[in-house]
Amino acid sequence: MSELRDDQWFTEVFDSHGSAFSLKISEKLLDVQSQYQHLEVYATETYGNLMVLDGCVMLTDRDNFLYHEMIAHPALFTHQDPKRVVIIGGGDCGTLKEVLRHPGVEKVTQIDIDEEVTKASERFFPSLVESNNEPRAELLFADGVKWVDDAPDESIDVLIIDSTDPVGPAEGLFKTDFLKRCHRILKSGGVMVQQSESPLYHTGSIIRELRHDMLEAGFDSVATLPFPQPVYPSGWWSVTLAGKAIDVNAFREQAAASHELPLEYYSVDAHRGALALPPFMRKQSEVGGNIFCT
Repeated sequence: MSELRDDQWFTEVFDSHGSAFSLKISEKLLDVQSQYQHLEVYATETYGNLMVLDGCVMLTDRDNFLYHEMIAHPALFTHQDPKRVVIIGGGDCGTLKEVLRHPGVEKVTQIDIDEEVTKASERFFPSLVESNNEPRAELLFADGVKWVDDAPDESIDVLIIDSTDPVGPAEGLFKTDFLKRCHRILKSGGVMVQQSESPLYHTGSIIRELRHDMLEAGFDSVATLPFPQPVYPSGWWSVTLAGKAIDVNAFREQAAASHELPLEYYSVDAHRGALALPPFMRKQSEVGGNIFCT
């Protein structure tokens, strides 16, 4: 739930957790009702432009690098040699930009159901779309679940589920049946990563269920990586990795330490630290800490 108060503060209220997050805005730049969701863009006084979908903060200029780097680089440095990458969701194109920083990646396909998100990003977040015309990039506006259904067996190396919250258009992306289909299209040694909500608010629910369902879907290992995200509920967010015949609790540390990518948050040390789950997250997870099943 969100509201715009008379004193020009945009506020997203998290009723179920008795908390809220606010940003002072200077003007509304866009208000569009697409076929799938309500999209707004605001200019804020301290966080640059702000994108909101169905009342929920999606990204700001100031801190989107945290999310985009952490949903992309841990998975890519975990896979031994990622060449074929698919992104489901991610219409703002920030994740696509991060994936394309890896020169060994040969093709990236992004599938988002709502083209209006990409159009808004082109207008108001130009730094996120600067790699869209790369020859290795393919942008599709379609149903990501159907795309996965139609994809050949064992055809991709890394699958990134860059979805909104598990309601509305993104609800199907958190279902066990969909995870099984994701497992089918990954090659042996493949890595899947999915945004998995707030460690503080959702470890005992969404995160625990997602980790359990990934293992039920046939994945051999899971790892949840928390990281700061000031504009999201609780100011703390996470991604969860799943591996097919690979341990996602290990990664190519030498490559992560020696890369020359112009990153602002991800590093070999940040990756190592994120793999060390806090005790409360281990306690609240039915499948325990970050694990590898043999």
